[in-house]
Amino acid sequence: SFFFSTCSYTGFYVFLQALYPSPEEGWQIYSSAQDADGKCICTVVAPAQNMCNRDPRSRQLRQLMEKVQNISQSMEVLDLRTYRDLEYVKNTESLMKVVDGKLKVASENPRSLNPKGFQELKDKVAQLLPLLPVLDQYKNDAKMILRLREEVRNLSLVLMNIQEEMGAYDYEELRQRVLLLETRLHSCMQKLGCGKLTGVSNPITVRASGSRFGCWMTDTMIPSSDNRVWYVDGYFKGRRVLEYRTMNDFVKGQNFVQHSLQHPWAGTGHVVYNGSLYYNKYQSNIIVKYHFRSRSVLVQRSLSGAGYNNTFPYSWGGYSDIDLMADENGLWAVYTTISNAGNIVISRLEPQTLEVLQTWDTGYPKRSAGESFMICGTLYVTNSHLAGAKIYFAYYTNTSSYEYTDIPFHNQYSHISMMDYNPRERMLYTWNNGHQVLYHVTLFQVIKTSGD
Repeated sequence: SFFFSTCSYTGFYVFLQALYPSPEEGWQIYSSAQDADGKCICTVVAPAQNMCNRDPRSRQLRQLMEKVQNISQSMEVLDLRTYRDLEYVKNTESLMKVVDGKLKVASENPRSLNPKGFQELKDKVAQLLPLLPVLDQYKNDAKMILRLREEVRNLSLVLMNIQEEMGAYDYEELRQRVLLLETRLHSCMQKLGCGKLTGVSNPITVRASGSRFGCWMTDTMIPSSDNRVWYVDGYFKGRRVLEYRTMNDFVKGQNFVQHSLQHPWAGTGHVVYNGSLYYNKYQSNIIVKYHFRSRSVLVQRSLSGAGYNNTFPYSWGGYSDIDLMADENGLWAVYTTISNAGNIVISRLEPQTLEVLQTWDTGYPKRSAGESFMICGTLYVTNSHLAGAKIYFAYYTNTSSYEYTDIPFHNQYSHISMMDYNPRERMLYTWNNGHQVLYHVTLFQVIKTSGD
């Protein structure tokens, strides 16, 4: 109990009532009396510890703690990416130095190398030289990550102290620090996470389950601590979506809940973005946004002019007219229209309203494509869904230009019906003839110096 003196009992009671409308929500007055001078003595009992959690400021602090936790987990992913890329660049730097050394020897003694060999050596060095500024940039970014990690650690300590001593720190200032840190982290991740696709790893088979066609995915939103896996078997008329708690649970086929969609899906081009499933409604060009937590449809909108019902599918068919995907730049729809003569169209979507923000005509026939996926605003298209397929075409939305590529990947089970990129993990998720398969991707970006 606490004793408050030199107060007006009535005024103090009204003050407590204003702060806490009912006894269950806060401090409670049990008795009062007057001293010899006529001043009141109020006996007040503090609420139980769990009641303090209902304080709005406590809720705000918990939200901040969750933000910091998300930032920390995202930084771990970023740290892993940076380490992997830095090792790659270091190895390339060593190769460049060896080649450059041979070039110097040849320059000092031209007779030791014939003209053709000399030119080939020069060309190789010219191709490798841009890696030097890239190496310097990766080193600087690695130092930046260390500084950001230290800031997160310090901020976490501050938050823990505040939870012990409420009111010891200004909440608004703390919130601004978190927002600033999130902005800096997002900028850093955009910088390190984006680049040109240069390679795809060997396949990693996670599980063999379901029919020949289907879709599986994790949430693509950055940053996120969500480790759930979603599983959709079949390519049309289905309504059943399984949600696994973790990737390990998915591998074992345990700990899942089932969502029954109000509207059936078409194709396998679904995507989970920021807690919602985006998919093409069966026998229509309507896109549906289904929210997992509320188990409800938040919005649905027609994709104007888009073909559907196997009018413009990928080469494997399967009602794959509309393919929804996400990357570092947001939410996308890949489809085609009659006015575009069956060529692939890319539209960037507003995630809340599903309005089309911008559209590009790639000029690539969709029926000739096996599958496609977006990385850093670039659409990559495979030339087949069968064995021997390769990534054959790339369209850059930032420059509205394209090029033909030759990036091989091993189509282990010979029939891919879904291939999507997850920017949070920098991996390709594929459904390959009843197998759920992952590929690591290698992204590379040459940073030009001021003299270029």
